Amino acid sequence: MKKNLLEGIEEVLLMGPGPSCIHPKVYDAISCKTLGHLDPYFVKIMDEIQIQLQKIMNTQNQLTLPISGTGSAGMETCFVNLVEPQDKVLVLINGVFGKRMVEVATRLGAQVDSIEFEWGTPIDIKQVKEKLDNNSYDILATVHAETSTGVQNPISEISNLLKGSDTLFLVDTVTSLGGIEVRVDDWGIDALYSGSQKCLSVPPGLAPVTFSERAFSKCDWG
Repeated sequence: MKKNLLEGIEEVLLMGPGPSCIHPKVYDAISCKTLGHLDPYFVKIMDEIQIQLQKIMNTQNQLTLPISGTGSAGMETCFVNLVEPQDKVLVLINGVFGKRMVEVATRLGAQVDSIEFEWGTPIDIKQVKEKLDNNSYDILATVHAETSTGVQNPISEISNLLKGSDTLFLVDTVTSLGGIEVRVDDWGIDALYSGSQKCLSVPPGLAPVTFSERAFSKCDWG
């Protein structure tokens, strides 16, 4: 009989940027029986997942759910639903995933501006303020904790620069959610996405997202 290759997987301590080691309770959950996606009990579970995501994100957003896919799918979900052709989008870059934001927004037909900072250093608020003082944008997008360098960016300070404006604030928390504090409502974040395989200690394949009412009103659900 041919050997099942899965039996050859040994437990290793994962210290890279992801995937992370899986908590034993997650393995227990994965072994549970399968439900159909229209089963009333499945819907009950999804409602509870929404509540738990709202709690860890510190938000009351009703549109909070896990997307089937990796963090990149979360990025696509946010950008595709919010960016209209010719929208003006400002992306703050200090690593790989800021650059990927530019690629996605450009592909959607946005007019993309960016400010690039030295990799390994956080975003400079003074430069962002100067850019915003001289330009208006439909969306400002940035990464909370840049996976490629491990740098944490000052999201609350960036948010303060947007107060009173019509600019939607889009934030990547793939590396940060569950590891450092994320306060969606307090920081005025309009759209946020993350990934299950890092600080949440769940296998890859889910991308939690949340949209504010303001962002929801711009989404094209038709």
